[in-house]
Amino acid sequence: MQVMDFDEMQLFLRDHFPQGEQYGRLDSLGDGWAEMRLAVGDDHLRPGGTVSGPTMMGLADVALYAALLSRIGPVALAVTINLNINFLRKPKANVDLLARAEMLKVGKRLGVGEVYIRSAGEDDPVAHATITYSIPEGA
Repeated sequence: MQVMDFDEMQLFLRDHFPQGEQYGRLDSLGDGWAEMRLAVGDDHLRPGGTVSGPTMMGLADVALYAALLSRIGPVALAVTINLNINFLRKPKANVDLLARAEMLKVGKRLGVGEVYIRSAGEDDPVAHATITYSIPEGA
């Protein structure tokens, strides 16, 4: 059951997590899933002309946060307790990164999900992350 819709999520992220915008913008949202887009700029690149790992980790984390909140509602204190990411291939530095986040399980105290990140226009993922969130008691 989807608790927050796209417009509600946009408002929540703008009001409670504006710093998340540096990791992309929400493109679409559904029941337990979210898609985000990051317009890659020079500040996202590391030496060698590739997108930095921390940039992709941030994109994955914010995307899964939105997917989780779509299920549990506007719980600001749901926090990341584990993030594992595999960098699979070099992303293109001159195109947007796209993230598709999906919740695998949402319990009373933990939410677990995965995120695939790819370069726009490409089918193969450049990274895959699994993330666990702690959900505060009473949420």
